[in-house]
Amino acid sequence: MDGQNALNGVTVYTEQNIYDFDNQIMLHYYPRRILEFVDNPKELSLLDLGLGHGYSAIEFSGKFKEHTILEGNPEIIQQFKERYNSSGMHIIQTWFEEYEPDDKFDIIVIGFVLEHVDDPLQLLKKYRAFLKEGGSLFLASPNAETLNRRIGHAAGLLPDMLQLSEHDFLCGHKRYFTHHSLNELCRNAGLNVVKEEGLYLKPLTTRQMISLNLDQSILDALCIVGQNYPELSLGILMECKLK
Repeated sequence: MDGQNALNGVTVYTEQNIYDFDNQIMLHYYPRRILEFVDNPKELSLLDLGLGHGYSAIEFSGKFKEHTILEGNPEIIQQFKERYNSSGMHIIQTWFEEYEPDDKFDIIVIGFVLEHVDDPLQLLKKYRAFLKEGGSLFLASPNAETLNRRIGHAAGLLPDMLQLSEHDFLCGHKRYFTHHSLNELCRNAGLNVVKEEGLYLKPLTTRQMISLNLDQSILDALCIVGQNYPELSLGILMECKLK
């Protein structure tokens, strides 16, 4: 991610906004799913790209033998350290494009990063080279064709489902992915997609979801049902292996 976009988007991660409702659901959920896929994490090394809200870092905290986090923005790092216990985490301030590790990793997580960077294909190719044989690279990304956007499109409220919102630009988003475009990106990067799931089946807009004041059991159910519908869910989670 380039520095200017990171600086423009930092307030999204340091101040509350309506989309924290979605983030609280999806950004806690996807690292928990990754932990369900990984055998014996206490024996493995993890490389996690980006701190963002810090949710994935907390979910992964203490679960792996080694836990390395990359983050380009010092303000986000400082905020995280003020809010959470960062012991056991090796947080490195660096741009993703500039990082060069000494060793390869068993698990690499690129969660909600590819929509921010200038060249997603180049980034995937770069980090593919840092993955150990037999290791897994996990990708999580927003989905342009999520159910609520499909409904908005059919109702004539969203002419182009790939259209970025004002909030997307504030976050530093440069693009949306779909089930098809994300799979194609992985193939072009020399990765095999061995597992794909949906992250949170969201039928309505964020404001509408909040207004319903749904019980946590319903929100959990929307995540569970969404596993089988990556094309419709708010986010897409993939596990990739080296070809």
